[in-house]
Amino acid sequence: MKKTKQWLQIALLIGVVVTLSACGKTDAVSQHSTGIWDRYVIYTLSQFLLWIAKLVGNHYALAIILFTIVLRTLLLPLTKMQMKSQRDMMEIQPELDKLKEKYPNKDRQSMEAMQEEQQALMKEHGVNQYAGCLPLLIQFPVMIALYQAIVRTPELRQGHFLWMNLGNPDPYFILPVLAAGLTFATSYFTMKANPSSNVTTKSMMYMMPLMILFISLGLPSAVAVYWVISNAITLAQTFIYNNPYKILAERQAKRDAEKAKQKALKKALKQAKNRK
Repeated sequence: MKKTKQWLQIALLIGVVVTLSACGKTDAVSQHSTGIWDRYVIYTLSQFLLWIAKLVGNHYALAIILFTIVLRTLLLPLTKMQMKSQRDMMEIQPELDKLKEKYPNKDRQSMEAMQEEQQALMKEHGVNQYAGCLPLLIQFPVMIALYQAIVRTPELRQGHFLWMNLGNPDPYFILPVLAAGLTFATSYFTMKANPSSNVTTKSMMYMMPLMILFISLGLPSAVAVYWVISNAITLAQTFIYNNPYKILAERQAKRDAEKAKQKALKKALKQAKNRK
């Protein structure tokens, strides 16, 4: 369900905080580093970022922006699957709400019966409730790797972008606010097309941006740059694949067509009666 994805987002954000807090390594990573994570993940990502930076005149922030665009391009098939899953879930949400009303009791038997009917409904409409979680699961280790690549690569840690040192948090909190604002905008426009909403869904719309703001305040500016660009891409993709205004217009057109059909049917029945 949509709640599953929302709680997964929160769990991943908490995981980011806990993991980054536990990442005590600050020694420079190199080709002599040992271990699969350090030698093959962190060092490879570090060298890839430095290679991109070299192509753009050693502009390390631009390298991170280009890396983010490349990553999100590679994730595009999964993102489209995620957006389709969101759209499918929105379309059957009224029917899911009816099932909840059908089983008001919270005893085990009622909950199991409700879950069985929900799964049957989703199977009937070809909805995969977990399809929207894949991009989130992939981006989690990327965030950790990017953080370590920055703090353990002297060039990236000492690079500058506008008013920021890439290895330190944004002193004016502009990037954290932007990251949180873009997350809120994505949630807002996604919910705008949802035919039904509840207190939990609305609270998540505010909770997620606040958590991202809180986490971003302590992250290096380079990671915040990644988050801002990634969230901006997500917002753009929402309008490309799940444009709320287009969805609402399509629903209205479908309702208008159904009304016209019923009106024509009533008129035909009335004419048939008059002939008799």
